[in-house]
Amino acid sequence: MAKSKTVFFCKECGYESAKWLGQCPGCKEWDTFTEEPVIKKSSKPAGVRQFREPELISNIKTEAEIRLTSGMEELDRVLGGGIVQGSLVLVGGDPGIGKSTLLLQMCREIVLRNKKVLYISGEESLSQIKMRAERLGVINGELLLLCETDLDLIDDVISKCRPDIVVIDSIQTMFREDVTAAPGSVSQVREATGALMRIAKGSGITIFIIGHVTKEGVVAGPRVLEHMVDTVLYFEGDNYAAYRVLRAVKNRFGSTNEIGVFEMQNSGLVEVKNPSEFMLKGRPEGEPGSIVAASMEGSRPILVEVQALVCRTNFNMPRRTAAGTDYNRVNLLMAVLEKREGIQMSDCDAYVNVAGGMRITEPALDLAIVTALLSSSKNIALDNKTVLFGEVGLTGEIRAVNMAEQRVAEAAKMGFEICILPQANKDHIKKAGIKLIGVKNIQEVLGILMNRR
Repeated sequence: MAKSKTVFFCKECGYESAKWLGQCPGCKEWDTFTEEPVIKKSSKPAGVRQFREPELISNIKTEAEIRLTSGMEELDRVLGGGIVQGSLVLVGGDPGIGKSTLLLQMCREIVLRNKKVLYISGEESLSQIKMRAERLGVINGELLLLCETDLDLIDDVISKCRPDIVVIDSIQTMFREDVTAAPGSVSQVREATGALMRIAKGSGITIFIIGHVTKEGVVAGPRVLEHMVDTVLYFEGDNYAAYRVLRAVKNRFGSTNEIGVFEMQNSGLVEVKNPSEFMLKGRPEGEPGSIVAASMEGSRPILVEVQALVCRTNFNMPRRTAAGTDYNRVNLLMAVLEKREGIQMSDCDAYVNVAGGMRITEPALDLAIVTALLSSSKNIALDNKTVLFGEVGLTGEIRAVNMAEQRVAEAAKMGFEICILPQANKDHIKKAGIKLIGVKNIQEVLGILMNRR
């Protein structure tokens, strides 16, 4: 009996090789190759190819995208203003984070606008989906449910029903009979996504795909999956925290910097209209090491609490921990404090935390981290009505950041009275509503802190 031919695929980027390789030449990742059967191509007679001449860009007419509101402002914000007709959207996230709940709530809002939605599940039965839908609220409208994993049958159902929106839960359970690999493999995921893309573009139906993530936090399957779709959304959040963050990492129809904030409750996901107020709940007052920073997520300013704890260590190697921000950035800022200000940090344990579980890596958080470290080290509390932002350089200078006016306006709206910011930003702000203190280096920040003694 003849042995079936197999090839090796990289699980990260989809690179194909005739033999197993330790390191992928495409993405340079190690131990990512998996062996799978070769996909049999249908033997169709070659047709006559039609030559198409390229066109001048000035002669091409553009049309505005047709968008449909999802009924959820936070989701519309991340999508760039609404759901684009005929788009293919991938939603990824950890198991149990709320991906299915989010899309089912979206389906409930869409059918209220006299649109037809088809929800296809390969993991849950119809009764299980119905019970979850009843927990989220009453659904009145054309919401069709289907439990199926064969993409050929799904294609027939979509052609017959002609829905406006289709939800696939999840892409790892779908398969095609002409692909001999198992469901969830690199070949099946790639072929299934390609088939769904042809359905979306050919019929103008918007398709949402739910994808599982690996332990590294990326969507399971080849990285080419993210290249094929129009939009990639990640649903993030700590299982122990009530809030969830919907973040766009790819969007052909909008910005990739916007986020949507939700709170998980018994009745489902509730939109958080004011994330700053939500993040600052329970903030201690008059405690050293607690600082409020003005951060930006896309075009939305968010105030977060930065906490630091600095204490002497009894070991030769001090311990450093960073939660919610870049660990290496914290070490760099501590080195700047020790070199430029002569503050002994090499014999201290240091713990930095962005309260609430939010992860922020933008440089504007530097000034808040430095001030929190100084506040904890000197045991001096900053005023509760003070907010900070700014980037710290290796020479100790405070550099300007973008969207300073939006940050100051958000701080004023939340009731803060003082804002410490880079001097270069202060010079360009005409109207603030709160007291602005411009600083040029961390020595001036230390002087402000010492005056609090």
